[in-house]
Amino acid sequence: MQTVETLNEGLKRAYTVTITAKDIDARVEKEVLAIAPQVRMPGFRPGKVPANLVKKMHGESLQRDALNNSIQESIQKLIADQKLRPAMQPAVELDEGFEFGKDAEIKVALEVLPEIAAPSVDGLKLERLTVEVAESQVDEAAGRIATQQGALEEHADDHAAQDGDTLTIDFLGKVDGEAFEGGAAEDIKLTIGAGQFIPGFEEQLGGAKKGDEKVIEVTFPEDYGAAHLAGKLATFDIKVKSILNADKPKLDDDFAKSLGLEGLEQLKDLLKGQIEQEHNGLTRTHMKRKLLDQLAAAHDFDVPPSMVEAEFNQIWQQLQHEATHEEDPAAALAEMEAEKEDYRGIAVRRVRLGLLLSEIGQANGVTVSDQEMNRLIMQAAQQYGPQDRERFVQYVRQDPMAAAQLRAPLYEDKVVDFLFDKAEVTDRAVSREELEAAIEAEDGDLKPHVHGPGCGHDHDEKPKAKKAAPKKKAEEPAAEDDAAAVDADAEAPAKKAAPKKAAAKKDEAVAEDAAAEEKPKKKAAPKKAAAKAE
Repeated sequence: MQTVETLNEGLKRAYTVTITAKDIDARVEKEVLAIAPQVRMPGFRPGKVPANLVKKMHGESLQRDALNNSIQESIQKLIADQKLRPAMQPAVELDEGFEFGKDAEIKVALEVLPEIAAPSVDGLKLERLTVEVAESQVDEAAGRIATQQGALEEHADDHAAQDGDTLTIDFLGKVDGEAFEGGAAEDIKLTIGAGQFIPGFEEQLGGAKKGDEKVIEVTFPEDYGAAHLAGKLATFDIKVKSILNADKPKLDDDFAKSLGLEGLEQLKDLLKGQIEQEHNGLTRTHMKRKLLDQLAAAHDFDVPPSMVEAEFNQIWQQLQHEATHEEDPAAALAEMEAEKEDYRGIAVRRVRLGLLLSEIGQANGVTVSDQEMNRLIMQAAQQYGPQDRERFVQYVRQDPMAAAQLRAPLYEDKVVDFLFDKAEVTDRAVSREELEAAIEAEDGDLKPHVHGPGCGHDHDEKPKAKKAAPKKKAEEPAAEDDAAAVDADAEAPAKKAAPKKAAAKKDEAVAEDAAAEEKPKKKAAPKKAAAKAE
């Protein structure tokens, strides 16, 4: 094999590699000898078919295999000899005029990871915002469980609706006297005082009775997601069909036991533990963002353009997916286009931070143990059925890239934890609202990927699209979700669902996966209008 470097500019490298015909032929002859004992041919005893006949029968496929294997080995040798750290898979091109029996000339182009000066992890200062769990929060959560466990009973016909009552209504929304698309629905459940609807909607139904027909007037918020309704005065023709009241169970030991628990104290302890977990997650999100901001400010180096492009494509595809679920997809896409270069800047920072975290982890001996890796594999395998589960486990164990992709989020978290331990941390007690506001107010970027040799990220893959939030049915005009429900075991309520975010802003929001504390922030979508009929 002969190698000639043809480009060495910044992080870009290019080489011409010549594989001699002699080397390819030798590989073919070696393969012929290896398969000859298994070849069967009439007139010859098993394993006694002459090598020249074997070559004649399978020569073409053997030559192709020999060439491909030679190319792969040559690339690996090139990377090892030149001490290269590829950022992406090298681009390989075989000379168009190649013929078997002649030397093979291949062109190899790649980008390498930058040489990063030993990152300093000293002098980091972080503030940890902590939130105490108030007894009132636990009581409120327990009350929600009791409400959800209660049975709805219909009031007498002459009952006047009040806070806590659930009304079944039909409605028709109009702007300037004209009905608007998606503004009509039937048999909608609305609970007065739940804050599910745009301001002023629920309040005007207080005092209503079964069979009442009335017209209410509301104004859509100025920042409403549907531009054609934002700030508009609207009327809704309402028909009240029934008024229900939840028969709320008494919060006592008997109620807790009905949920499979020992008593009310255990229920409250479980609820308190879950709320503490939520608070700790928010605290970590805030600290990690502040940590990444410090690292980004202290380190500046070139990053491989191909990695930036792959990262940008992932961001862009995610945003395009989310834009399709907006009230006005065309407007969301137009806003994205106007900020396209800003998102490209986010991709640069994201890649740079990923490389930096990888370098810090390697320099300080951060590793994922075999036991931790086995746990990751088994957890990931649970998403498959029994028949596919074992195949998935085998696939991950045999494919280094798949294993590295699975390992990467945990590795990043361990690097972040290492940096937390090195930092000077001061605590400050705040309310949950203050902590959430601090997270929402920060300027940030997408989560970094930990890049580096064996980082495990397939930068050509399509990003995993977030599961789109289920669209509201028409029976939920302008309603926010409240997912404070309890599963069959009733051990703890789910936390309140975050408001839905619009697609085209680059602020931050808490992301779903383990490495996603950073994400382009999107405008909080206002409460959904009575304007969306499925």
